[in-house]
Amino acid sequence: MKRRLLFLSTALGVLTAVSANALETKAKNAILMDFTTGKVLFEKNADEPMPPASMSKLMTAYVIFDRLKKGLISEDDVFVVSNNAWRKGGIKTGSSTMFLNPKDKVTVHDLLRGIIVQSGNDACITAAENIAGSEEEFVRMENEMAQKLGLKNTHIANSTGWPHPEHRMSARDLATLSFRLIKDFPEYYPIYSEQSFTYNGIQQENRNPLLLLMPNVADGIKTGHTSQSGYGLVGSAKKNGRRLILVENGLKTMRERGEEAQKMINWGFRGFDNYTVVKKDVRVVGVPVWLGEQRSVSAVPADDTVMTLPKGRQKDVKVVVKYLSPLKAPVKKGDKIAEMVLSAPEHQDSVIPLYAVRDVKKLGYFGRMKETVKHILFGSMNK
Repeated sequence: MKRRLLFLSTALGVLTAVSANALETKAKNAILMDFTTGKVLFEKNADEPMPPASMSKLMTAYVIFDRLKKGLISEDDVFVVSNNAWRKGGIKTGSSTMFLNPKDKVTVHDLLRGIIVQSGNDACITAAENIAGSEEEFVRMENEMAQKLGLKNTHIANSTGWPHPEHRMSARDLATLSFRLIKDFPEYYPIYSEQSFTYNGIQQENRNPLLLLMPNVADGIKTGHTSQSGYGLVGSAKKNGRRLILVENGLKTMRERGEEAQKMINWGFRGFDNYTVVKKDVRVVGVPVWLGEQRSVSAVPADDTVMTLPKGRQKDVKVVVKYLSPLKAPVKKGDKIAEMVLSAPEHQDSVIPLYAVRDVKKLGYFGRMKETVKHILFGSMNK
């Protein structure tokens, strides 16, 4: 018996994709990504290491969230503000601040809002020093986390985003970090949609323009600005259950930052949608089984397969199924027995493993003899 690698292919129509070139932006660096599938809808200089300004506070928050989730700290813990945190991030610096004073005692709950809503540099340094002993040690933790998350064009030099020649992140890394932050810490992510926070009697508004420009759609995540970086934004927006993540940087004004972000997000929602092209546990193909109690077994995916495609083009996906035929009995339920490759223009191929839906036992001695004789007889007649 010879086993053959079989390919079953089907396609409906010809897909004419919406080209990413149809979108233009004034941003120097940008990326627009679907949260569910990871599909990049648009990118511009997305892997270029750039000064991220306060957008890098996302990494500061991620490390804090990680410590909270592991139970190493709690939101009720009280941290003490050092002279160093006040001197480097307080009101006299003229930078973003939570208006902390030396020797203030502040809870982690409030510090998180000082970092996220108010973008306070003093809040970042205070958290870093109390968690790690020094800001330098906390930065080491941040870089270690960046490697763990697979951020390839990131190097953190401080906890605040303050200008530094070695403090760099790419737009793609910021999008990846935002994805992980939302996915890994859903219990803390709603802080990014809080409109304002008051500390020491001083109320400060969230600087994210999308929260005002796209109410009930935008729900985060962080702005940044220095003279070196220009105006930047990491934005998240959710519409009809679908989330997009945007990163832009290098814009000239606050107004430009808001307008460009809104334009790109609306373009992503308007031109693309998510389609379940193959459903979980639905038979894709029947794979023949040699010397089994059943002659074939159904192959199914373990999860729904979702693709981000130009609107209305879900029927144009090309499907190729690959499997060795026939399988040799016995086959166990859950064995990987085939692969399905989904492809479309301007879309990276998706390779989906397919699994046996049930056990197929091996035939007994007489059954195997009968099938072997039948194969010899009919096989020789067909030659």
